[in-house]
Amino acid sequence: MDGINLDRFARGLTDNLEPSVRKHLKNVYATFTLGTMAGAAGGYAHMFSTLIGAGLMTGLGAIGFLLWLMATPYDGKNQAKRLALFGSFAFLSGCNLGPLLDMAVRVNPALILQALLGTSVVFACFSLAALYAPRGHYLFLGGTLMSALSTLFWLSMMNVFFGSRLLFQVNLYVGLAVMCGFIIFDTQSIVEKARRGDKDYVMHSVELFIDFIAVFKRLLIILTDKEAQSKRKRRDQ
Repeated sequence: MDGINLDRFARGLTDNLEPSVRKHLKNVYATFTLGTMAGAAGGYAHMFSTLIGAGLMTGLGAIGFLLWLMATPYDGKNQAKRLALFGSFAFLSGCNLGPLLDMAVRVNPALILQALLGTSVVFACFSLAALYAPRGHYLFLGGTLMSALSTLFWLSMMNVFFGSRLLFQVNLYVGLAVMCGFIIFDTQSIVEKARRGDKDYVMHSVELFIDFIAVFKRLLIILTDKEAQSKRKRRDQ
């Protein structure tokens, strides 16, 4: 029975995706995996190395490498350079998560692994949902997701002045749902771009990496906040 289900699972992807698209997605997900490893190395460097740590320079550096990558068009011959730019962006992005990782470690070191596993499961599930869905089924979400993201940004700006815990939690949970939506949208968008001949797998990996980091960040904040609240309640009892 398991063998039949796995065969049906694999055949579903084969039926939905052309060979050229499947080949492109292999490149995208391989590059994305390398990016997540570079991000993990950046977080590790912040926590356990004295050579580099999260700060203004790492933030500006991550933006700089991303802009440099975007300004370096894919021509089939500059893959090594563009991969290096992506790796540098991913490393500094991971490093910039350092303060959040430090906070989580102080509450409970196991939270980082829980958030990472949770993010991986969420990312895999929503990616597969996009790949198995009918062609272009979720592309209509783009406008809605961008509007929601813009609204959340202004809510977070307002909350700087109000300091409302309710607004903070709304921003956090709705933001997590929005980023899950972006995983579906970006995955289907990448598939459609590949069908139109866009083979820039590095830039497509950047889109998925940004989604992954955004989900991980929000999930880690949620888990850390819940654990801290639980500890506070036990202490007060």
